Amino acid sequence: MKQLKWYVTLSINLLASIVIAQSLQPVDYVNPLMGTQSLFSLSNGNTYPAIARPWGMNFWTPQTGKMGDGWAYVYTADKIRGFKQTHQPSPWMNDYGQFAIMPVTGSLVFDQNKRASWFSHKAETVSPDYYSVYLADYDVTTEITATERAAQFRFTFPKSDSSFLVIDAFDKGSYVKILPNEKRIIGYTTKNSGGVPANFKNYFVLEFDQPFTIAYTWHDSVLVKNQLEMKADHAGAVVGFKTVKGQKINLKVASSFISDEQALLNLQREIGKESFDQTRQSSRKIWNETLGKVKAEGGTDEQLRTFYSCLYRTVCFPQKHYEYDANNKIVHYSPYNGEVLPGYMYAGTGFWDTFRALYPLLNLLYPSINKEMQEGLINDFKEGGFLPEWSSPGFRNVMVGNNSASVVSDAYMKGLRGYDINKLYEALLHGANNEGPLDAVGRKGVNYYNELGYVPYDVKINENAARTLEYAYDDFTIWQLAKALNRPKEEIALYEKRMLNYRNLFDPETKLMRGKNKDGKFQSPFNPLKWGDAFTEGNSWHYSWSVFHDIQGLINLMGGATTFVNMLDSVFVMPPLFDDSYYGFPIHEIREMQIMNMGQYAHGNQPIQHMPYLYNYAGQPWKTQYWVREVMNRMYKPTPDGYCGDEDNGQTSAWYVFSAMGFYPVCPGTDQYVLGTPLFKKMTLQLENGKLVTIQAPANSASNKYVREIKWNGIINPNTYLKHGDLLKGGSLQFSMQATPDKKRGTDKKTFPYSYSSN
Repeated sequence: MKQLKWYVTLSINLLASIVIAQSLQPVDYVNPLMGTQSLFSLSNGNTYPAIARPWGMNFWTPQTGKMGDGWAYVYTADKIRGFKQTHQPSPWMNDYGQFAIMPVTGSLVFDQNKRASWFSHKAETVSPDYYSVYLADYDVTTEITATERAAQFRFTFPKSDSSFLVIDAFDKGSYVKILPNEKRIIGYTTKNSGGVPANFKNYFVLEFDQPFTIAYTWHDSVLVKNQLEMKADHAGAVVGFKTVKGQKINLKVASSFISDEQALLNLQREIGKESFDQTRQSSRKIWNETLGKVKAEGGTDEQLRTFYSCLYRTVCFPQKHYEYDANNKIVHYSPYNGEVLPGYMYAGTGFWDTFRALYPLLNLLYPSINKEMQEGLINDFKEGGFLPEWSSPGFRNVMVGNNSASVVSDAYMKGLRGYDINKLYEALLHGANNEGPLDAVGRKGVNYYNELGYVPYDVKINENAARTLEYAYDDFTIWQLAKALNRPKEEIALYEKRMLNYRNLFDPETKLMRGKNKDGKFQSPFNPLKWGDAFTEGNSWHYSWSVFHDIQGLINLMGGATTFVNMLDSVFVMPPLFDDSYYGFPIHEIREMQIMNMGQYAHGNQPIQHMPYLYNYAGQPWKTQYWVREVMNRMYKPTPDGYCGDEDNGQTSAWYVFSAMGFYPVCPGTDQYVLGTPLFKKMTLQLENGKLVTIQAPANSASNKYVREIKWNGIINPNTYLKHGDLLKGGSLQFSMQATPDKKRGTDKKTFPYSYSSN
């Protein structure tokens, strides 16, 4: 009888698990706290929980850090200071258009330190569409749900005649005005971290569903009880309520970069008379539709949670920086000239990171969004004179390269149309041949590069070798686009010549890339383990693989496939030694490489992320399969410490999403994806053109990570790459998996992915 009861109980539990699993939707697998357990000295993602809509103009996040601290939310914190509207793409970039809301009870406190309340993750619910937390010091539960430019708050108060809501417009110039008869507060914040004109403001409007019992303003540390309007360096407001136990106060809020009238219009249009629950349901629906473009099946619960948490991050940035005016026309506030102008604009991304996989993922799954982004880039160029390489929201002076060329070229080569590609091509030529208003705009050292074929080490231009390698790849993408647009032969030939400039930095003695002086001699002494200096956030072992467009050319320089593979192998087996003398201390990227137990492989930073896929170019694809699976398993978890470095606006997440599909865009600007090893037994891609791509690997498992055979629509594909154009037609990609490497498949040069020197 006991055995029968045990069997029945087991069956019921199993059935319940199946029902629960079947009822879960994509958004239910997302953990927005993945990557939030980070520090200045060690990044596990450097993310914050973004309560938002995909690519929404405004995000909301609980604020644990001090005002102005780039680490707005850190998992190890124990107090919340407020709930902040944010546009922060990275803690290193910090924020703009930010203000905070905080409920308090009892004593009226508004200072960010005094108002902070203890909280616990055990009393916190976090999803892309919904956030809830219990603020212990005030016995208040705060709930948030958002639209693209607006949000709804629901506060559940205790019994108190001293229940308050604090509005903090932050310092550096802010304004608030309380309108008691309308149960409304308006104002603006100017706080930013750069990349904006002098007239920058983020206007906000808050509407309450209950009248105020008190209405005060404040500035700095001073409460002003007889004034409903305040303009100061640091302005704020406090409104009060008399509440009974369990009383809910609802707040609707929106903002605009254009005007307070536009902020109110955004509020009325996006929320209007909707209840909190209606907005939440709409948000959940949109998140499920967006994340549901990929259906993953046949993995562990942890793998599903990791996958959808990563996919969530890929559809956050860049943010929409445009609004709809009273006539429903698309307009934007220009962070370049301060004017309100027609058309799309997006902001908050660094192409140095995101050209690699994030934008190729948009081209595959969300091309209509990238079409808007391309139109926005046209406006960036018209208004700023250059394309941004890092926008937040305008030009920011960080990182190297001219990788807007890759972003523009890859979109067009992947089939995006319906925008002025010729104007964008004009922007590419301008950026490729001029230094910009900032070092990170246009091409720093462009005259040296165009005349010598490299940026010299000894002319006081930092990270010169990295610049050279990236410029050469960027020239390849311009060459690709120039051919597609039937540009003059001389122009095409010029960029074909320049894209081979990577050869000028190859040192045959060390078989690595090395800085070169103006006189043509390599810089000396040379330590390939030295971070920075000639390279960007990496060393020569990381950057020497940055010849995306001509891996065969790199193989030839190294002396052949055998040496090339030995060099690849060396990355994983070398000890994680480093020279940090350029920085003076181990920057967090160094520390992240050091502690991951994968040698010199530094997946926490972007330059080397494509490197495991390069075994395909040398006839040993099984090593790609091994290392890609190792990285997926070891470097990603759906936990607060779930990344192995900066997540970086969707790039590190896009690596995982692509890799889980079984392929990766090693060289954006071509039509190819390089094959790896799929993570799930089945994935279904729902393309915007209505076609479906099914990726099936029924024998897939933790041990069966090696590929024996691949079929596309039932026909054997001997190649180690796929074509984007084929995927767009829809079809079935079938992987036959096994536990041992197949050392015959993918060894013929005819099956290798694209390299300029092979074509």
